[in-house]
Amino acid sequence: MAQAVEEWYKQMPIITRSYLTAAVVTTVGCSLDIISPYNLYLNPTLVVKQYQYWRLVTNFLYFRKMDLDFMFHMFFLARYCKLLEENSFRGKTADFLYMLLFGATVLTGIVLIGGMIPYLSASFAKIIFLSNSLTFMMVYVWSKQNPYIHMSFLGLFTFTAAYLPWVLLGFSILVGASAWVDLLGMIAGHAYYFLAEVYPRMTNRRPLKTPSFLKALFADEPVVVARPENVRFAAAPFDEIHQD
Repeated sequence: MAQAVEEWYKQMPIITRSYLTAAVVTTVGCSLDIISPYNLYLNPTLVVKQYQYWRLVTNFLYFRKMDLDFMFHMFFLARYCKLLEENSFRGKTADFLYMLLFGATVLTGIVLIGGMIPYLSASFAKIIFLSNSLTFMMVYVWSKQNPYIHMSFLGLFTFTAAYLPWVLLGFSILVGASAWVDLLGMIAGHAYYFLAEVYPRMTNRRPLKTPSFLKALFADEPVVVARPENVRFAAAPFDEIHQD
């Protein structure tokens, strides 16, 4: 059993393995009182006035107390983060990391701006950890890229992956969890999907281009697909033609 878990862990792609490890270590550390959540949560005042910039990162690593909800989110983190990195972003590790950085930036910006809007500031003030929202963003992006996959929810009913975020949002509301957390993840996920895939097809422009310094960090090997003889292929899609 231990060997099987070790093999499963080692086979994870680098970004998924790193994020999952950091999330588990941080959450376990807080549960054992080794780390204080008060040193991790997102606090704009402390970030700006006391230069505690680590809070911009650590609030994405803590998943609250270790309970069923924690296991639920670890499953989604391990599954959909891995699926994205191994499939949609196969051979494009830097692009995948950039997607996560983009999502984290959008989520942080929404919370900071929302905290300054009357009638909404009280709701946004309660959102001090964005780890669940970032996980939900990955679920949303995966569902948009794989909309026709058939899925089952607890064996109760089946649906296609395009509706997965909405099913999970409904489940969160049903169990009394905050819908804001999931909605923020959907907003960030839709922003990325639109700018990375929809907008380029509409305008032949790519507003989201992975910075060269991120690409320099990862020596991604090109993905080679065997080409059968006497088979004609359509022209390469826009993303491949304009790939740096």
